Amino acid sequence: MGRPKWAARLRRAVDPYVAALLGTVLLATLLPATGRGAAAAGTAADLAVGLLFFLYGARLSTREAVRGLRQWRLHLLTGASTFVLFPLLGLAAGGLVPFLLTDRLYVGLLFLCVVPSTVQSSIALTSTARGNVPAAICAGTYSSLVGMAATPLLAAWLIGSALNFSAAGPVAIATQLLLPFAAGQVLRRWVGGFLARHRKPLGLVDRASILLVVYTAFSKGVTQGIWHQVTPARLLALLLLAAGLLGTALVTTSFAARRLGFCREDRITIVFCGSNKSLATGLPMAAVLFGGAAGLVILPLMLYHQLQLVVCTVIAARWARGPAAPAAPDPSPRLPARPAGPGESPG
Repeated sequence: MGRPKWAARLRRAVDPYVAALLGTVLLATLLPATGRGAAAAGTAADLAVGLLFFLYGARLSTREAVRGLRQWRLHLLTGASTFVLFPLLGLAAGGLVPFLLTDRLYVGLLFLCVVPSTVQSSIALTSTARGNVPAAICAGTYSSLVGMAATPLLAAWLIGSALNFSAAGPVAIATQLLLPFAAGQVLRRWVGGFLARHRKPLGLVDRASILLVVYTAFSKGVTQGIWHQVTPARLLALLLLAAGLLGTALVTTSFAARRLGFCREDRITIVFCGSNKSLATGLPMAAVLFGGAAGLVILPLMLYHQLQLVVCTVIAARWARGPAAPAAPDPSPRLPARPAGPGESPG
């Protein structure tokens, strides 16, 4: 007897990695790390973040990134959506505090709005919808690179006063994120081949590192009583706000791409790259920037990530069934698709 249809639909709707993240949150809620265990978990999480960004740097092909600059209009539009439209929407949501959101949940919503776009998810969705995959690779890569500086700066500007954001934040970003990333770029010549040959096991290392970051963040939060601040009504409000953010980004990027005359393939890329947010890059950044206060801060990002996977997968499947438009002439060289890039693991 075959698997029930509802089970297959549930498996498609819920990403296994997101399920693992939720399981990690549950584990931290029931068995939070305390005392020496918390100190050890915190040190391990810091090392895991450094390893993550070293791997991101070692995977990034600088040559491909430079070649992709020829489609600067596309990348400028996706970047404007990620680092201008989203922060403006986040600021507009400030009027909902304290009626629907607590101050800490609103901080998490603002942080979600300054996180860079995805790499792997955008590539997969663009490919499914028959969009411009090489442009999606470059758009996600550029977003991650710009986010190295833009996300901490925007967070300091928009969120600093709410969390007593100190000068230690940029220093921590430089030492825990930028230096490992730069080291990966420098050593890419020697380790790039090894990483390419062992992509699958190293992908598990990526994901395990992020799970450790989530466990550490929520353990600290649980010991501080974060779940007393999140009622079911506020959680539902947060989910609806995330849906509103996603819907606004999808509609705005689609409208802007049409008005600016992009071809169908490029419009698909712009919509997905301009509306998605990276869990793989956002979670480590939150851990570095917010430390023990990261528990509730990362909750909006986790909800948004699951929502974008479900909604954008449905959209991509619908576009894939539609008639393929003739490809417009493109003066830029098409790059071979590659699975590697900054923030690639879960997107």
